[in-house]
Amino acid sequence: MRAIPLPARPESNHANVDACFPVVRYGSLRAWGVAARPRTLLVAISPVLVGAALGFEHAGAIDLLAVLLVLGAAVLVQVATNLQNDVGYTVRGGDRSGTRTGLPRATANEWLSVGQVRAGIWVVGAIAFGFGLGLVAYRGWPVLVIGAASLLAALAYMGGPKPIAYTPLGELTVFVFFGLIAVTGTEWVLTGSIRPASLLASTAIGGLAAAALAVNNHRDRDHDRLAGRRTFAVIAGEAGSRRLYSALLLMPFLLVLVMAGWTHSPPLVIPLLLLPTAIRLLHDFAHCPPGAAFNQILFRTFRLELGFAVLLSAGALATRLLG
Repeated sequence: MRAIPLPARPESNHANVDACFPVVRYGSLRAWGVAARPRTLLVAISPVLVGAALGFEHAGAIDLLAVLLVLGAAVLVQVATNLQNDVGYTVRGGDRSGTRTGLPRATANEWLSVGQVRAGIWVVGAIAFGFGLGLVAYRGWPVLVIGAASLLAALAYMGGPKPIAYTPLGELTVFVFFGLIAVTGTEWVLTGSIRPASLLASTAIGGLAAAALAVNNHRDRDHDRLAGRRTFAVIAGEAGSRRLYSALLLMPFLLVLVMAGWTHSPPLVIPLLLLPTAIRLLHDFAHCPPGAAFNQILFRTFRLELGFAVLLSAGALATRLLG
């Protein structure tokens, strides 16, 4: 098994990431970790956590098996998305310009073959489908429709004749599938209903998930323009991209106030404790030097979403426990 140091090719620009991947062996677990990108899985975990907490707040009980099935399916859809992004980017020659500043890709650096990753996508998709079959017992075949739509969107993000990643619709897609559908779908599986509070919560979580992608696209806008990608950041420019990130990051904090007032549940404002963190993040985003430095802004956005989800879930549980 051969060892390939970072960067694998001279045109790669991942100097700040090299310390994290000193040696990546072909076909190794570390190589699969590069392709699966476990840090991004917070985007899948957060909405399920909020949906489960809202389901408990509504019903006073929770089916842990159902929650685990939903969580497993959501995480696997995110893994499939990441694998498809890795292989789709390589097949389309995304690294050819030598200007990319994002995290390394396993297939582009030849740590995994295109065939291996495509096989991995099939395996992950099959397991996710199996989780969906388990959820049919709770809410019937509509669950599979939702799951199939989510998996197709994951594959279409960087696959097919016109990938979503090459259009301005990336943030909207993430907002819908990792916000609206993931939060309300979880509560629906658990309780059979979707309430206004869950719609507001799903909008908040979706906004934060989309904000993470906005960071990614803002960082890569110059490279994406050369690669033929027409992301929102490419079309709107630097100023427009910054405004989008600001709106997506601050909107959830306004929504928790609306939720608390709508439901007469003061504990739902607990996520406001993270507002100073969000403001610092906005400041650092605005003053971040171009390129790979935005990777830390990206990871901090992931953590902000998870923290927001944890505090919102705590607020929902407190609402139930306090009557």
